[in-house]
Amino acid sequence: MFDGRFEGDEVEYDCEPGPVRVSLTVRKGAVQSLRTYVGGRWAIPVGPGITDLGMVSSRDATEYLLDLARGTDGRVGEDAILPAVLADSVTVWKTLLQLARDQRVPGRARRQAVFWLGQAAGDAATRGLADLVDEGGVDREVKEQAVFALSQQRDGDAVPALIRIARTHPDREVRRKALFWLGQSDDPRALALFEELLTKP
Repeated sequence: MFDGRFEGDEVEYDCEPGPVRVSLTVRKGAVQSLRTYVGGRWAIPVGPGITDLGMVSSRDATEYLLDLARGTDGRVGEDAILPAVLADSVTVWKTLLQLARDQRVPGRARRQAVFWLGQAAGDAATRGLADLVDEGGVDREVKEQAVFALSQQRDGDAVPALIRIARTHPDREVRRKALFWLGQSDDPRALALFEELLTKP
């Protein structure tokens, strides 16, 4: 029977909004896993080897988490992005764009950064994603993730960028991804592009 507790009684859920909480498992000085919770009530941590840092400023937490994403390969680096994005009163999209562009950052974290950039509203995020697709030093997977992220922009704001990518990008696979997501957009500008491409001699 489920008693409302999760992960060894670490947190109880009531499905209500609340602060972002992050639980790290650290062994030999390295983060092994990271879990993010929103809301709920913390059980009082007890036992050897458990350290409760208490409340940490959003800015400090975000800096730590994005540094963790930048320097940790695998799932931990990827998982560090979500709580940074959820942090209150901190703007992270510029740092996410830097992470996405940095070839030294592990691929999983870079793709996760691009995903969350796609969820950011505004022209600046759209421009940043479109620029990321055009950069020569960015690998194809990250470019394709940027195309997907553009497709997630609300109100069709990124449709012109996707159309430009579909028409002019030098990588055929990236063009195909842009066309695919344009096909999902139900936007009349995308339909006009398809008509143009299909009727062009």
